[in-house]
Amino acid sequence: MAADGQCSLPASWRPVTLTHVEYPAGDLSGHVLAYLSLSPVFVIVGFVTLIIFKRELHTISFLGGLALNEGVNWLIKHVIQEPRPCGGPHTAVGTKYGMPSSHSQFMWFFSIYSFLFLYLRMHQTNNARFLDLLWRHVLSLGLLTVAFLVSYSRVYLLYHTWGQVLYGGIAGGLMAVAWFVFTQEVLTPLFPRIAAWGFLSPEAEVPASVLAWPLGNVESSVCPSGLPVSEFFLIRDTSLIPNVLWFEYTVTRAEARNRQRKLGTKLQ
Repeated sequence: MAADGQCSLPASWRPVTLTHVEYPAGDLSGHVLAYLSLSPVFVIVGFVTLIIFKRELHTISFLGGLALNEGVNWLIKHVIQEPRPCGGPHTAVGTKYGMPSSHSQFMWFFSIYSFLFLYLRMHQTNNARFLDLLWRHVLSLGLLTVAFLVSYSRVYLLYHTWGQVLYGGIAGGLMAVAWFVFTQEVLTPLFPRIAAWGFLSPEAEVPASVLAWPLGNVESSVCPSGLPVSEFFLIRDTSLIPNVLWFEYTVTRAEARNRQRKLGTKLQ
């Protein structure tokens, strides 16, 4: 609890605009849409979590595309300089310009890229063809619905006009298609090289502490160029695996059963 002498306030206070959304008091629909408007924040948190625990190059590339998409949106806004609707009733915004909507552009980039990934990049390898198509359709419909609701929320809450969210969606969709093609045609062939990057020459003396963490015995897997950076940071490339979810499931299941058999043999 602050003492009375510590309550002197600065000249002005500013909110964190990244998570600050205003809605009409007493409006339940506006309240729900305000939370939906925070979807880009949730997506970013999800990406950071995936990258920390998976270290997969395509996921890193996807996040890089989202960052580039945001940069393009910022550039377009400051070139067009179209103001927000109703004289800008919201003071806590990142920029006073509204064309195109960054929320709309972000969510349509994310949804369209995910749509392309689901139908063009991910292929099922088992016999559950009907269930495979069903969950893809449901997931794609859910992504497109969320993108539309986020765009609608920006108009409902008077952050943008319909034109601003429409052009934001078009820009995000075009950026998603372009980045997907760039990833598949340019980046994906480079992923195997990136996954084998090294930074030490074979003659370099590697400290024992480095060799012991986090891979246990790195020395046995040293590549010709020396200690592999990507292996040290557990960076991996799954481009040649048609369905990563199914692959991880089957590999984990097989390993768990193998370890269970070994444990059972030791206990006998």
